[in-house]
Amino acid sequence: MRIGEFAAHAGVTARVLRHYEDAGLLEPSRTSSGYRDYGPEDVGTVARIRLMIEAGLNTATIRQYLDCVEAGSDGTSIEMCPSLRGRLDAVAARLDDDAARIARTRAGIDRLTGTDSDRASSTSPAPSSRRLGSRS
Repeated sequence: MRIGEFAAHAGVTARVLRHYEDAGLLEPSRTSSGYRDYGPEDVGTVARIRLMIEAGLNTATIRQYLDCVEAGSDGTSIEMCPSLRGRLDAVAARLDDDAARIARTRAGIDRLTGTDSDRASSTSPAPSSRRLGSRS
């Protein structure tokens, strides 16, 4: 399957596939004229790469651990090697630290602006008249 058709089938763009190839994550075969030729097994590889990116892993880490992640028989469960678990735990810890830092920063902004809002339950930004530095 050529790159455009495969990209549509895999739910990504051709540019993303080229990036995965440049990063050493995906190695499609080539036709005699040099065109990329993707097979059915590449769909699973792209799905695993996307899942790992969504989990906050960079391409270098994904390249190191891609073979550790296998899609389950139902297509949704994941079986992973123990060494990858440590990396994922580190990402989760970093996210927890970032969330705490963001909460402290928001509390400081609220103190400076005299706003007493519960931003944890709100995902929408404050009205522009209440934003720091806004002139109304």
